[in-house]
Amino acid sequence: MNDCGKTRVLHIVGGMNRGGVETWLMHVLRHIDKERFEMDFLVHTLEPCAYDNEIRAWGSKIFPCLHPQKPFRYAIGLRRVLKAHGRYDVLHSHVHHFSGFTLALGRLAGVPLRIAHSHLDSRPVDSAGKGLRRVYLKGMRKLIRMNATSFLAASQQAGEALFGSHWDQDQRSRIAFYGIDLKPFRNASRDRSLRYGLGLPEQAFVVGHVGAFRRQKNHSFLLDISAELVQRDPQSRLLLVGDGPLRMGIEKKARAMGLHDRMIFAGSRSDVPDLMTQAMDAYVMPSLYEGLGIVCIEAQAAGLPLVISDRIPPEVDVLPGLVQRVSLSAPPSFWAEKLLQGKGKKLVDGAGARAVEESPFSILKSVASLEKIYEGKKHRHP
Repeated sequence: MNDCGKTRVLHIVGGMNRGGVETWLMHVLRHIDKERFEMDFLVHTLEPCAYDNEIRAWGSKIFPCLHPQKPFRYAIGLRRVLKAHGRYDVLHSHVHHFSGFTLALGRLAGVPLRIAHSHLDSRPVDSAGKGLRRVYLKGMRKLIRMNATSFLAASQQAGEALFGSHWDQDQRSRIAFYGIDLKPFRNASRDRSLRYGLGLPEQAFVVGHVGAFRRQKNHSFLLDISAELVQRDPQSRLLLVGDGPLRMGIEKKARAMGLHDRMIFAGSRSDVPDLMTQAMDAYVMPSLYEGLGIVCIEAQAAGLPLVISDRIPPEVDVLPGLVQRVSLSAPPSFWAEKLLQGKGKKLVDGAGARAVEESPFSILKSVASLEKIYEGKKHRHP
């Protein structure tokens, strides 16, 4: 705790654009007790990010620290931030394996509470690493064990990916459930104007997906599912929310498959709760891997029936009656059939939000848990 009596927290992230982790951090910033805590952000980019203005509006600071691929230059930059902006009580690192380096620097700078937070089950990618990549991963995991005072993970699978298969046996370990703000889901409007604005027909069966256009999200398989869905229900539509490096390629494939007029590429949006409650009828997520998949929690809060891959951690199954898990080895036709089974089964009048509110994924419970971690006694270093 610093001289002004507040616990000062510095989050280390790549950048504060719209994504699962970043959106959760914004929920935390909005709801954390400002009388007791200050939150600042250290990012690896000079590019303006979607949440930058709101972060500054809350009185938080954003510090760029570039060149994470150049350890000496990065170390100078992080040390400069820690020295120039006063003493931080908590260094909360969200950069996966690279947290080994950031937390080592934090320990050298005298930051007492140093948190490594795993948000991703990266094992499918890590297992393919060779040579120097394997050396890097092994070295960073060792640095995390040496320098972290707390291990947090979005799920059991995310914890195992970064901290090892027996991570939960370490007294420093715990699952930190993401929280979502349930207010926009609880007070959902039945207004159809958003649906009309997207060009969706009144009778269309709209299947939604929210996620960055990256390999992990498996958009190519989504197109195959959509093709099967259209064959069975010509009025069906696929609403894709998000952006990313693979978007142009996916749009090109959609045109080649004759699906472009059956799909809406909505781009990155700030109104995801409204899209879920007002425009979508079902939700699909065939991810190759996830740390949690917080958007699945949002979809359940919106009352949407979900069809998701069996690679997504089981912690997301808040309302099991809404969630169907399907193997990625199943054909797209099987996925389409499962989606159609959810037709007309969307929960209304905030029933989904009320159910999620009773789970650990309420933002109030999530923030309260994080506040206890930030104010708790420092773990004895091994």
